[in-house]
Amino acid sequence: MVERAALDLDALAVSDRFRLFNFTRRDDHVTYLWILRAVDRRREVHQVQVGAHEVESTLRELAAHHPDAPVVAAPELRRRLDELATDGVVHRFDDASRAGTLASYRNRQSVYQFSELGYRAYRAVEGVLGARVEDVNLSRLVFSDVLEDLGALAEANRTGRVEDVYRRLARLDSVMEDMGRRSAQFHVTLGEILRSTEASPEVFLRHKNALLVHMSDFMAELDRYLPRLDQAVHEVEATGLTTLLSRAVDADERLFMDRSERLEDWGRRWRALRAWFATEDGAPTRSAELGQATRSAVSGVVALLRQITEAQRGGVNRSTQLRHLAAWVFDTPDDGAAHALMGAAFNTRSARHLGVAHEDGDEFSPSDSWHDAAGVEVSVTLFRNDRSPTPGVPKPVRRDRGARTELRRRQREDRETERASAQRLVDDGAHDRVLDDSDTRVLLRLVTKALESRSVVAGRMSSATGDDAGTLVRLVPSDRGATVRTVQGDLHLPGFRLELAARKGK
Repeated sequence: MVERAALDLDALAVSDRFRLFNFTRRDDHVTYLWILRAVDRRREVHQVQVGAHEVESTLRELAAHHPDAPVVAAPELRRRLDELATDGVVHRFDDASRAGTLASYRNRQSVYQFSELGYRAYRAVEGVLGARVEDVNLSRLVFSDVLEDLGALAEANRTGRVEDVYRRLARLDSVMEDMGRRSAQFHVTLGEILRSTEASPEVFLRHKNALLVHMSDFMAELDRYLPRLDQAVHEVEATGLTTLLSRAVDADERLFMDRSERLEDWGRRWRALRAWFATEDGAPTRSAELGQATRSAVSGVVALLRQITEAQRGGVNRSTQLRHLAAWVFDTPDDGAAHALMGAAFNTRSARHLGVAHEDGDEFSPSDSWHDAAGVEVSVTLFRNDRSPTPGVPKPVRRDRGARTELRRRQREDRETERASAQRLVDDGAHDRVLDDSDTRVLLRLVTKALESRSVVAGRMSSATGDDAGTLVRLVPSDRGATVRTVQGDLHLPGFRLELAARKGK
């Protein structure tokens, strides 16, 4: 359930929560860990808020039993606790009641306590440090408990015992969460064992019998209980799923969640439990998928056992092969012969790698693997001859007289249209009418040239002029300003008015 909720966090929230683990990346991360252990030791005796001197005394107690525990003085502890408060692992409060003197009061007596997320981050780190490979297992005895709880849950919902419904449903949720965690850890650990057997096959051979028996017993128990668990889930739903979830919400005592949120949470938990055992539309259940993965793991263990047995019988395995190859490389007369021998052994000479830049260089991160990035097209010339393709000899320019004649005709028409627009602007002016696109284009060009030539005199903007192709425009300062209407909208010139005229000498 926690993993599902983490998917809804945005990038900013994820960054804030990653900041809780900053203490694990500092140079003296072990010291910060022991400081948090001392704060946690005080929390275990119900002392939520602690000061630097109390943390120091707790570190001395820990150092008496653990030689690796550091002893840090109170001033240095206060600095480190402030850094943990900056990261959000602990909260810092100012407690004036702890000041015995006026100087102590002025020096700010701070107390610290775990934040909720900070304590979770600390426990996560301790969980990783305290994890042991020997603890992993597939719990085959859990199926009988789940079947019993499902039967009791159906009976409690049928008879209306609200607290029993909540108790059984909460127990089933915790059992399924533990079962999913155990199965994931077991298969991850089994994958580590299968990858590390070449270095220590004797360890694998020593535990192979217990491993095979454990997985076989789990599969037999799963096959025996899976049909009965499927039937038990449907019997619970037959008693009224809506009533079941409503009663669980009524008995739920989480104060910081309203009823709709608790109802949605319990509905999500029931759907997760149902996905483990109840079949629907022929889709495999989570238990069936776990069984299939376990069968595949048994096959992998048996195949690896056969491989190790044959290697030990013949006296040759990958480890001995690599040792012989290392000896041969060491005895080669020069570096060239050593490189040739290694190239032949690992077949590094037959591969031909081509690198071509992608059209959109920002689409993929430089840290992405070539296996994840999209492929690019490689020319045949580069692949066969190791040369990039060239455009070749430039081709002669084709003279298209018809196209050139058409282009000149269009340019002549555009110039005539602009002359007519300029003449209309001089004769009719720019106001009291709506300018078409051609008139607007000529006017904007004139106004742009006038604005580029304007200057400031005595803190005020003076008049400005601009001309183009025999047409003159003058921007005269005016308190009322000017507005020109066009087919595309109104053009406002605050603080100026327009004067259009033909340029003298044209």
